[in-house]
Amino acid sequence: MTPGGGSGPMKDCEYSQISTHSSSSPMESPHKKKKSAPKRKWEVFPGRNKFFCNGRIMMARQTGVFYLTLVLILVTSGLFFAFDCPYLSEKITPAIPAIGGILFFFVMGTLLRTSFSDPGVLPRATPDEAADLERQIGNTEDIANGSSSGGYRPPPRTKEVIINGQTVKLKYCFTCKIFRPPRASHCSLCDNCVERFDHHCPWVGNCVGKRNYRFFYMFILSLSFLTVFIFAFVITHVILRSQQTGFLNALKDSPASVLEAVVCFFSVWSIVGLSGFHTYLISSNQTTNEDIKGSWSNKRGKENYNPYSYGNIFTNCCAALCGPLSPSLIDRRGFIQPDTPQLAGPSNGITMYGATQSQSNMAAATPLLQSEPSITSEELPLPGKTISGPCATLTLGQPTPPSSMPNLTSDTGLTDMIPLKEEHEGHQFLTPEEAPSPPGMLPSGSPITHSHTMHVLSLASQDSLHEDSVRGLVKLSSV
Repeated sequence: MTPGGGSGPMKDCEYSQISTHSSSSPMESPHKKKKSAPKRKWEVFPGRNKFFCNGRIMMARQTGVFYLTLVLILVTSGLFFAFDCPYLSEKITPAIPAIGGILFFFVMGTLLRTSFSDPGVLPRATPDEAADLERQIGNTEDIANGSSSGGYRPPPRTKEVIINGQTVKLKYCFTCKIFRPPRASHCSLCDNCVERFDHHCPWVGNCVGKRNYRFFYMFILSLSFLTVFIFAFVITHVILRSQQTGFLNALKDSPASVLEAVVCFFSVWSIVGLSGFHTYLISSNQTTNEDIKGSWSNKRGKENYNPYSYGNIFTNCCAALCGPLSPSLIDRRGFIQPDTPQLAGPSNGITMYGATQSQSNMAAATPLLQSEPSITSEELPLPGKTISGPCATLTLGQPTPPSSMPNLTSDTGLTDMIPLKEEHEGHQFLTPEEAPSPPGMLPSGSPITHSHTMHVLSLASQDSLHEDSVRGLVKLSSV
């Protein structure tokens, strides 16, 4: 056999051992073998929202009215630029289509910014956070009520905070499992808690809150100007044509102008009125939700004065329109971290999956939970006797249950030792390597303490002296 032939099987053996060790154990799930692409948070978002462009666009699910808004703005503006602006730019000034174009693009930009952005959705509590908060609320209610019944659901829970000398209640959301911040509310259509919630607007297809309110206000304000602008110059176009060909002929020559005038006439009142209402809200630093509920009064001297108002119209407008834009709190484009099983420490050679660290610590701290047999007096490591049972396979460092060890006196004779030898004939005697270690060599975590070891050695020495004395008496008698 060549020298190379002997190393070949050894290499194969080593390779097979490595491949066997690295193979998946039966405890592992077969679904973990295929690694799927990580999901983003918008794909599992709990609210009733629609997401587009890989989570960059966020809208409500009811978007039918939003598309109607787009159609009305695009059609009306398109007809105006196609049929009215050429005549007006020729007869009056070319600045008319330029100003109309600026207003149109500003309206569309603010509308899309309002509809496609996060209004200020508050993230829901994780299961651990919700359980901890429910536990705290339960303890507080038990202390307040004395006891809690199983089928009784407590009333809406609130907390009170002081803001500028005014007491504000923070309500608990049973859906999101959080205490809502001041001025936040839960939208029933989107099923989200929104920070500084104003209202849910179906015309923009989204909630209006802290992060998109300024764009919503700019949208309705610019749309008011665009509507008034188109309506005014459509009427001007019809009047100029009627002076040349008559009123009826002017209507026949430009039917698109009639359609534009009708749409603008019926929409201008609601749009301008809505703009004026929100101008009032901004000047007093209120929201639509607060105004409808009558939460605050504009007069500073009353008890329910508005704690969020700065007392100055200009300052309130600057705070609502020019303040810093807060970042989104839901991180909808972030990746979901994969759930990895928590591995606890091995117990008796078996790996526990899914066990918590507290459970493993409790099992290590309470040895009575383990089912190992106890050491009896017949299994003590005496000279001339064999060891059977768990002592032969005892692993140092493993906790063992406390054992009752009766005192052995020196009256034990050789006749008591002989049956034990016959009983354990099938076992092997201890070798020097298997003998118990001295007390100083035992690890700190060993259950065999120093006092137990000294007690066993003293008993063994007494039995050996007794055996020597018996042998001496037998020799004297024979002589």
